[in-house]
Amino acid sequence: MTESSTTRRSILKGGLGALGTVALANPLSATELTPDATEGPFYPTPAMRRSDVDNDLVRIMGAVREAGGEVITLRGRLTDADDTPLEGYRVEIWQCDMNGRYMHPGDDQATEFDAAFQGFGHDITGPDGSYSFRTIKPVTYPGRTPHIHVKVLDGETEVLTTQFYIAGHPGNARDRIFNRMSDPEAAAVSMTFTQGEASEETTVDIVI
Repeated sequence: MTESSTTRRSILKGGLGALGTVALANPLSATELTPDATEGPFYPTPAMRRSDVDNDLVRIMGAVREAGGEVITLRGRLTDADDTPLEGYRVEIWQCDMNGRYMHPGDDQATEFDAAFQGFGHDITGPDGSYSFRTIKPVTYPGRTPHIHVKVLDGETEVLTTQFYIAGHPGNARDRIFNRMSDPEAAAVSMTFTQGEASEETTVDIVI
């Protein structure tokens, strides 16, 4: 994260009082920062992850079949608040399988985890800040609206943890985490899908 982005995120977290103090000396960009969200209880530690942790969560290296579920392509750009692309950052995602089960020993649901689903993956942002994943459209998890967990790291430093949601999903209105956000924040982490050549596609840019 650049120094200006770090400063701006700190200011916003400090509330309107902090903003009023520094606004004249350090005007802020109108770009909406991607909102933070809880990591949740099922972030897979390195020991829990499969040996294949690339950006294709639908096919595990050496496996005969692909994961079940509705395959999607998730892509976007990672930038700072001034729209400067951030190269070489690690973007991680993790989510439940088509049955709503996480690849985590803490998820004690009776259903079996889809053995063909990678469950966790990462990509490294390119020179234009781009990232891309092949995964499945998220499904409802008990007590939660469909979502994909996202974490951004600069080397070993975590700079953002958030969640992506399906735009307009009826479960959003009942989800306690989704409803903590303002309308602009919710729009910044909502996935709208279009039909691509191979699967449905969505673009979510990340601003830190």
